[in-house]
Amino acid sequence: MFATQSINGHAYQFESLVDLMAKATPRRSGDELAGCAATSEAERAAAQWALAEVPLSTFLTEAVIPYETDEVTRLIMDTHSTEAFAPVAHLTVGGFRDWLLHTSAQPDAAVTLSALAPGLTPEMVAAVSKIMRNQDLIAVAKACSVITGFRTTVGLPGRLATRLQPNHPTDDLRGVAAAILDGLLLGAGDAVVGINPAGDSPQVTADLASMLDELRRAYNIPMQSSVLAHISTTIGLIEAGVPIDLVFQSIGGSEATNRSFGVTIDLLREGYEAGLSLNRGTVGNNVMYFETGQGSSLSANAHLGTGGHPVDQQTLEARAYGLAREFKPLLLNTVVGFIGPEYLYDGKQIIRAGLEDHFCGKLLGVPMGVDVCYTNHAEADFDDMDTLLTLLAAAGVNFVITVPGADDVMLGYQSLAYHDALVARQVLGLRAAPEFEQWLIEQGIAQADGSIHGLELGQSRLAALAGGTR
Repeated sequence: MFATQSINGHAYQFESLVDLMAKATPRRSGDELAGCAATSEAERAAAQWALAEVPLSTFLTEAVIPYETDEVTRLIMDTHSTEAFAPVAHLTVGGFRDWLLHTSAQPDAAVTLSALAPGLTPEMVAAVSKIMRNQDLIAVAKACSVITGFRTTVGLPGRLATRLQPNHPTDDLRGVAAAILDGLLLGAGDAVVGINPAGDSPQVTADLASMLDELRRAYNIPMQSSVLAHISTTIGLIEAGVPIDLVFQSIGGSEATNRSFGVTIDLLREGYEAGLSLNRGTVGNNVMYFETGQGSSLSANAHLGTGGHPVDQQTLEARAYGLAREFKPLLLNTVVGFIGPEYLYDGKQIIRAGLEDHFCGKLLGVPMGVDVCYTNHAEADFDDMDTLLTLLAAAGVNFVITVPGADDVMLGYQSLAYHDALVARQVLGLRAAPEFEQWLIEQGIAQADGSIHGLELGQSRLAALAGGTR
């Protein structure tokens, strides 16, 4: 038996670290579906209490997925920095929570937490998140600073970037261009202009990538683009001379999950090196873009850990960030409510998961963004998304995803609208990435302080985008 905790005279027993981590997780439908969740709030409280007493060093000797059978575990363990871990090596999970809250209130918090990141494993940060309140997650994440660059600089303090997502159900180039125009006029696109292609043809991907590059060059826009095709397709297009900015791939927290996506660490490394070889960045050369989401491993039946026990979906999600960290991405975002209510049932679960994901990613040194979203059959609505957006913006999220009218007509789910990000910027005093903001000012779309106004001034120069692009 790994741990026992008594509450009100009842002894709760936890068979393994995997079992303890799962039962300590705040309630979510995915863990209940997997059969690993606590059966009562009393058991959950007992698990959190027991987890708080686990030494952080335990996570270096107790793997949630065996080292011998999982390449993600091997990467996490083999790249762990004992030197960076030293300042917290003596702490328990509960002591680490206290240390984080104290450190985040110090003037040099960003430097301290950045130096710590290589010494933390995903399981450590997942564990401490399970015993933290929402405000704790916000306070610590806000203190973390992860800055990356390609043609814009993402993650600077006081900035909130956006992905402009102009998806189209038939990949029509004029339709995509119209959605891009809409987003540019509302100050979106400084993180990336990223398209999910409706088709999987390499030619469709090449046409979209070429159109995006033509648009960027024609109007001298400091932006990076990505067509979210499979990484093997992108590698082939790079070899064929197609103009590719960011190399995209969906990833998960176990080898089996990534196998279901058709990827391995070696393939990710090949894509990373192919992207670097193009040297297309101007302010930096972070060339990778990853997407993740709680529940992806369970949906692929790739969620079993040591002893055959289910690993909770939030711990698996954090492990995906540990994998992403290896490739120094420009962007990583969790599509927090996209997979559906089977994994995150309602607005409360989606909000909690979004704050956890952001906290875990930032603490691991990953440039975190969030797709603040839900599917139409979830028990959630736009008020929940407004709440999550505001909390994430207060917590210093690097970027969020925005789509025309908050309704992605190709993927069929609800995300944020372009103007939602403007509200968050205005209310919290945030601005776009500096290079992109300067371009907005030059086009007359933004005032000198970066706020969006006078769209008619920019319209005359940008109206040709939809009609003049292919």
